[in-house]
Amino acid sequence: MDPEFRALLKRVRAELVSPAEFSAYEHLLKLVRTDGRAARDELAGVLVAPERPLWAREIAAFALGVKGDRRAFETLVLLLNYREPARCATAAHALALLRDPRTAKAAAALATNPVRTAYAVHPVRLLAELRAPESVPALMSTLERLLVARDHCWPVARACVEGLGRLGDRRAEATLVAAREHPQLRPAAVEALARLTGRRGGGTHGVRTGSVT
Repeated sequence: MDPEFRALLKRVRAELVSPAEFSAYEHLLKLVRTDGRAARDELAGVLVAPERPLWAREIAAFALGVKGDRRAFETLVLLLNYREPARCATAAHALALLRDPRTAKAAAALATNPVRTAYAVHPVRLLAELRAPESVPALMSTLERLLVARDHCWPVARACVEGLGRLGDRRAEATLVAAREHPQLRPAAVEALARLTGRRGGGTHGVRTGSVT
């Protein structure tokens, strides 16, 4: 079982309080462990059934996402924008494995939304992993906005710097130079610029949904 999924199940199990919840949880686990269309269809039904708890939708969406079932997409994007970092992280992991062509556009929309900046770390990291055409423009736009904002939101800004370094696109050079002027970002920006200018060897690996030009 995927380590991320084990962590998800452990977190969810700690939230359960009633016998009915434990029973529903065990039934979901049985579906997850069952191969075949019927099990996937029932998991997909959990995503749209009324009055299902969020934890049940999260388990179903994650399980479908890692199996490449695109019916999980909308729920995973919702969770990627959730207020709890743990749920954002697991959603990002499943979306990276899902390989849905809509993922990069959705992640870019979340990363660049100034109203949701506090929840943008995982969309930013996902964009760097996807290496899609949307990735560099979205990370540059978000970082440039944060560099001049009153609330710089340093964790998100740092994630942008690290992502741009990982992507290695020279379009980001001026933005990273500006980031280097901020002590909170300087170490990450120096490393990212070294990647861009070729002073650091090695490559990166990730899920590729497109190419950065």
